[in-house]
Amino acid sequence: MAIQGEAGSFSHAAALEALGSAVELVPGPTLEELFRGVETRRASRGVVPIENSLAGSVYEAYDALGAHALHVVGETQVRVRHCLVVPPGTTLADVRRVASHPVALAQCRRFFAERPTVAPVPAYDTAGSVRDLLAGRLQADAAIGSALAARLYGGEILLEGIEDHPENYTRFLVVAREPGPLDGTSKTSLVFLLPNVPGSLHRAMGVFAARGLDLTKIESRPLVGRPWEYVFYLDVLGDPRGAVAEALAELAGLARELRVLGAYPARALPS
Repeated sequence: MAIQGEAGSFSHAAALEALGSAVELVPGPTLEELFRGVETRRASRGVVPIENSLAGSVYEAYDALGAHALHVVGETQVRVRHCLVVPPGTTLADVRRVASHPVALAQCRRFFAERPTVAPVPAYDTAGSVRDLLAGRLQADAAIGSALAARLYGGEILLEGIEDHPENYTRFLVVAREPGPLDGTSKTSLVFLLPNVPGSLHRAMGVFAARGLDLTKIESRPLVGRPWEYVFYLDVLGDPRGAVAEALAELAGLARELRVLGAYPARALPS
């Protein structure tokens, strides 16, 4: 399973949730490397962070989905619980610099506001900051990461659940070279491009509304090289061989381009 980041990251947790404890990780620093890893068969699957309940959409992930010919075959959702991880023996009074990914730091603003003498230190990855801290390669006293990273790298958890909001979830998509089976699927992801004329988006959404289909996500991204034109990404619930198929057939007549990214089982938030 290709992931962005290191072992112990929340992407690692998503891979465990999606494929179980026997999953073999292929970590990489960027989403582009993740997609290339699946395309070149270094990994059979990839797990892609697509949106966070606090930070919103991961735009880089949407752009990568549109740029690569992989298929969405599943999804999973991970509760993001940030921990303050330190080398064994470190006390809270010893902590003056805390490293993590900028998004993780931003999700823990209250922790820093309550401790004005503690400075955030941006790093490229949550788990990577824990690993480098424990290896002595980081100019920091602590790192913010997962409990999984603390266990993997031998860190001690001083504080757990330091994120500002407890309802902090990240949704991940599972991508593969081939589409998954349609049996048991209930969510379809697609990308489409509309003519730049009045009412085109209204008409496109109407094909789903007319059939009572639930749109769980719609995202627009700029169309590269064509200022003020946009490509749309959409998730819809329903039978991909029934009403959804009918809606897509009608949408194909309205759109300049239409591509189904994949159909897969919808997953509820973890309890």
